[in-house]
Amino acid sequence: GTQLELNFSTSATGSMRVEIQDEAGTPIERFSLADCPELFGDTIARRVMWKGDADLSELSGKPVRLLFDLKDADVYSFQFRS
Repeated sequence: GTQLELNFSTSATGSMRVEIQDEAGTPIERFSLADCPELFGDTIARRVMWKGDADLSELSGKPVRLLFDLKDADVYSFQFRS
């Protein structure tokens, strides 16, 4: 897929961010935690963006790791979508 969608919930003071890493666990440039604005709320299908861009097409077909930075938040599911 070309976009990452999350089903998640945060408390009123909670938040979350997502980092995409290579196989070795190194953050991929443009997709680090610092590039991902904090996400808030309770949603079943929120697109994750990094520096205002959600396009992951350059990573399509490559093995990746996801790092979820959660602060009083729960992730129920995630999906790569086109």
